[in-house]
Amino acid sequence: MILKSRLLVNNAAVAELQPFLQVTRSALQRSLDVNFGAVLHVSQIVARQMIAQGVPGAIVNVSSQASKRALRDHAVYCSTKSALDMLSKVMAMELGPHKIRVNTVNPTVVMTDMGRINWSDPQKSAAMINRIPLGKFAEVDDVVNSILFLLSDKSAMTTGSSLMIDGGFLVS
Repeated sequence: MILKSRLLVNNAAVAELQPFLQVTRSALQRSLDVNFGAVLHVSQIVARQMIAQGVPGAIVNVSSQASKRALRDHAVYCSTKSALDMLSKVMAMELGPHKIRVNTVNPTVVMTDMGRINWSDPQKSAAMINRIPLGKFAEVDDVVNSILFLLSDKSAMTTGSSLMIDGGFLVS
């Protein structure tokens, strides 16, 4: 069976938050393995299949607003997400001739179950929310809808881009 196109979303991530001077080798290695290495290897497997079958495709890598702005105690997380953004650009350049588009979405804090646990304390979340012009964190649907757009033919000329889903965090 030959498919019209193939789609891949890389969404696995870890955030081991440590101050720069306390970053451990194990936190660095785990973060590199999950936030960067897993995306590279899974994308290679899927892209090779797309190319071998001659089908176009779209890959969306879930990055973070933290790839664009330094956050305290996020040295490794910010760095691995920045590396993911650049990997996505290189993938877009190299896979484009095979009709495979590659983009990232870069959300702010997303109110998943984990997000609600970590960011429900108004004292903790106030500093971050005050930097978001829309005044709130993202909901899961905000991210899902952006991913669906980038996977769809409605973004057929979009590759190598980062779609910020940050409520304006980076403009403040």
